[in-house]
Amino acid sequence: MTLREIVARNLRRLRQAKGLSQEELAHRAGLDRNYIGYLERSKNSPTVDTLERIAAELDCDPAAFFSRPE
Repeated sequence: MTLREIVARNLRRLRQAKGLSQEELAHRAGLDRNYIGYLERSKNSPTVDTLERIAAELDCDPAAFFSRPE
């Protein structure tokens, strides 16, 4: 599994754990809903700044995006 895929899986998991839709997360983070979808499908690689914005909206440490699934 690539790092991009790990970030994608964790982003989806963290978003769903907060009960947010892609659209709601995108709105809160000032991003496009399609972009969130691309990230979750590992079609795009987010910048560090983008991960920081998303983490703030998900109330998590940005490092959480990089944890390997068990």
